[in-house]
Amino acid sequence: MNQNEGTPVPRRYGFWTASAMVVGITIGSGVFFKADDVLSAAGGSLPMALLAWLIGGAIMVVTAYVFARIASRIEKVNGMVDYFEAAYGEKAAYLVAWFMTIIYYPSLVAVLSWVSANYTLALTGWEQGLWSLALIYMLLFNILNVLSPMMAGRWQVSATIIKLIPLLLVGVFGTISGIISGQTVDSFTRTAGSLATQGGGLALATVSTAFAYEGWIIATSINSEIRDARRVLPRALITGTLAIMLIYMLYYLGLSGVLSNEAILQAGDKAPVLVVSKIFGSVGGSLLTAFVVVSCLGTLNGLVMATSRGMYSIAVRGRGPAVDFFSRINKKTASTLNSALAGLGISLFWLLVWYGNFQGWWGGFLDISELPIVFLYSIYLSLYFWYVRHFKDFSFVQRYVAPALAGIGSVYILIGGLRKDMVIQFLILSCLIFGAALLLDRKKK
Repeated sequence: MNQNEGTPVPRRYGFWTASAMVVGITIGSGVFFKADDVLSAAGGSLPMALLAWLIGGAIMVVTAYVFARIASRIEKVNGMVDYFEAAYGEKAAYLVAWFMTIIYYPSLVAVLSWVSANYTLALTGWEQGLWSLALIYMLLFNILNVLSPMMAGRWQVSATIIKLIPLLLVGVFGTISGIISGQTVDSFTRTAGSLATQGGGLALATVSTAFAYEGWIIATSINSEIRDARRVLPRALITGTLAIMLIYMLYYLGLSGVLSNEAILQAGDKAPVLVVSKIFGSVGGSLLTAFVVVSCLGTLNGLVMATSRGMYSIAVRGRGPAVDFFSRINKKTASTLNSALAGLGISLFWLLVWYGNFQGWWGGFLDISELPIVFLYSIYLSLYFWYVRHFKDFSFVQRYVAPALAGIGSVYILIGGLRKDMVIQFLILSCLIFGAALLLDRKKK
């Protein structure tokens, strides 16, 4: 195999690809298949559900602002890991990189492969082959990112544009329809309590929005591949997250303008498909459902982009197992081939874990669509303390107010996350994975 060891990855991406990663990875599946979960956790109350979406969005924006300030000062190989290295040293950065590589990125790849397959079946009317299709999608986008990273970047931009179409159409037409028909007022005033999760509350509802709002941090994983990253990446983070919050709120209003709270809970993950069909008819509904599938696949592609670089980001720091092997760049494709193969293997493991949930293997539901995100917010908290101590030249708002608000948001997510099923089991599994990281660490200059 023709490869160079330690070759730097080319700087091939600009503002639009970086922004598309922020918007494209974040907007994808969560806003579609978490809509009923948020409403259920909110006790069937639309005002509380909207408040949860607003709080979740505000947490995302202020957190992204803090990271944008850090990104304007630090530019290396993999943003999140670089920031932790600057804050707490190489060992801490290595453990964070291990978490992102072994748990965070590949677990979300597994969930997104399943979600993409789910909506594809809803579009085609097939009843069988869900897990086989999920596996095919996972393999397909891994191959794309290995053979043509540039093509994967272009797909990310295209998918981002396409995925905004169903959100904006549902948001605009659904809201107008709901105001005219009176459904919006009915949804605001009538609670579907009998069909909702009892005892969830605002905190748990906000945690349910976390999956829909998560993903923007992954844009920092291509930090070393962005031209003028210190200027471009902060702009992409702030612009992208603000747009996401506004689009989500409009979409959720549109959803509630077409379906009652009871209907949303009964439809479950198929609520978006039902809404689109009601607004635009069966043909228009099928067309826009196809856009939803593209939306999910755009998010999947962005997650695979990050997953394929995971072991590489560890190895180029001279740490972890098989440093020489994972730090290689394929000369023909300019891709992190060996790292990508490892990422695929880890993603397959998490797909098996997700499959086990639906087969009842664990005796509960190990929600890898939310628990890794909750864990990530605890990592954010430690960065905020360093941020306040380190960036003494920032203004008062930049240095104190922004990280304080972001910290409050992180604590709020953590409180809600501790109420999830099997959180203890997930923490035990995470500790075992961190233990493996320490055993496999082979530092090399």
